[in-house]
Amino acid sequence: MWYEDFVKTNKDIFLQKVKEISSLLGINPNWLMFVMRWESSLNPAAVNPISGATGLIQFLPSTAKSLGTSTTALKNMSNIDQLDYVYKYYAPYRGKIKSLYDCYLVVFFPAALGKPDSWILQTSSTNPGIIAAQNPALDLNKDGKITVGEFKQYIDKKKVVS
Repeated sequence: MWYEDFVKTNKDIFLQKVKEISSLLGINPNWLMFVMRWESSLNPAAVNPISGATGLIQFLPSTAKSLGTSTTALKNMSNIDQLDYVYKYYAPYRGKIKSLYDCYLVVFFPAALGKPDSWILQTSSTNPGIIAAQNPALDLNKDGKITVGEFKQYIDKKKVVS
């Protein structure tokens, strides 16, 4: 699998569980490994100092709470145990994830899942400018907004530098 060399502990069990979770979700396990590699370098204790996002897929504090846990608890879990929460997070999207882009969008901006490349990342409470300002690397044409197409181009660049 992609990025298996980034797994530092429980490698064989972790990779087997990733395959099991991916099978349950109906996705390619490489897609999930890609997301975890780029979100956390496959470090279950990784914490974003700005947002407080924690763990393999960078669970926001509010997301952790909605899953019945906390970022503190997630940070203290083994990579194996944290995969249960990765699965729990992805489960509602089962059947909707058709590509690596979709798999990553579920974590990065789930509202964009299934939208055309021209769709601008935004919500009723978050305007495109804020999203672009918080993620300047994804605003490829520097117009103050990020489209699904730009997101895909950004992911394609990450695949090249893997």
